[in-house]
Amino acid sequence: MFLDTDFIPSNYTQIIEKGAFQWTAPSNIALVKYWGKKANQIPANPSVSFTLNNCKTITKLAFEAKKNDGSFSFDLLFEGKPKEDFKPKINKFFERVAVYLPFLKDYHFVIDTENTFPHSSGIASSASGMAALAMNLMSVEKALIPEMTNDYFYQKASFLARLGSGSACRSVKGQIVTWGKQANIDGTTDLYGVEYPYAVHSIFNDFQDTILLVDKGEKQVSSTLGHDLMHDHPYAERRFAQAHENLHKLIPIFENGNLDEFIKIVESEALTLHAMMMTSMPYFILMKPNTLEIINAIWKFRETTKIPVCFTLDAGANVHVLYPDNVKEKVLQFIKDELVGYCQNGQYLCDQIGNGALQV
Repeated sequence: MFLDTDFIPSNYTQIIEKGAFQWTAPSNIALVKYWGKKANQIPANPSVSFTLNNCKTITKLAFEAKKNDGSFSFDLLFEGKPKEDFKPKINKFFERVAVYLPFLKDYHFVIDTENTFPHSSGIASSASGMAALAMNLMSVEKALIPEMTNDYFYQKASFLARLGSGSACRSVKGQIVTWGKQANIDGTTDLYGVEYPYAVHSIFNDFQDTILLVDKGEKQVSSTLGHDLMHDHPYAERRFAQAHENLHKLIPIFENGNLDEFIKIVESEALTLHAMMMTSMPYFILMKPNTLEIINAIWKFRETTKIPVCFTLDAGANVHVLYPDNVKEKVLQFIKDELVGYCQNGQYLCDQIGNGALQV
């Protein structure tokens, strides 16, 4: 297991004037939610997520040597166009990671990024975006230190991604990723995400996630503000303990494939996340009326058909419909027949569990 000091390079063994890399990184959907953080993007509780496959960020990073004048220099393009309002977040990220990436002030960067899904709509675009950027930056560093091991490369990428957006550390690898120290899961750490190390039933190998786009607009309250509101939350400590308990309960569930118990934990976690929002001060609600309509329709459908389909939510109004591949045809028909009407412009995204970031 690496410590944060292990990610500070002692020296670079190669000199590179310019180059370019391109990576894709997926979003992820947390099953046990991370909500609340300490200093330096350290989570207040552990989490576990499914890495997605189709909802991803594609980022190209071009770089060229410049005089090190003590400043960061970069251009940022989003979907091919300059995106000035993203630049402060990237600059803040560079400030956080500069000690771990000493080359940052030696180059001018052009960051060209795009998503395969709507930005800022509760599908963790910051997770995939920061993961993709971290993978590119690590490719630059690996070019400067060719002897770098793959293990170090990926764990440092996850570590860096976390410093941009906490949940981004879960988007580097797949299929099931844990982040945050959990006493009974080997290798877990607050510093970066790790692939879930224990037995996983085959039912989860091709699990499906259909994302119902209830509201494609930007969230009224940012996740950063929501996390901050956990500091003085009256139910915070109990919530953090509950996350540890639910992650512990998932260990045998992942092994035996008990979907009834899986559903209980996943849906409870989603509702608890939003309960924390509704009971903070100031309080807020990110669910929309159609979010609740979809939840009730899923409950009714599951009760009537006994098909193991469930929902989860991120910090937004959209609904992630989770189900095993062996019931895909029936669930998609249910979505088309009963749920599409609750989606903005009838839109939804079909996704499934995936394997993490990929160089392209």
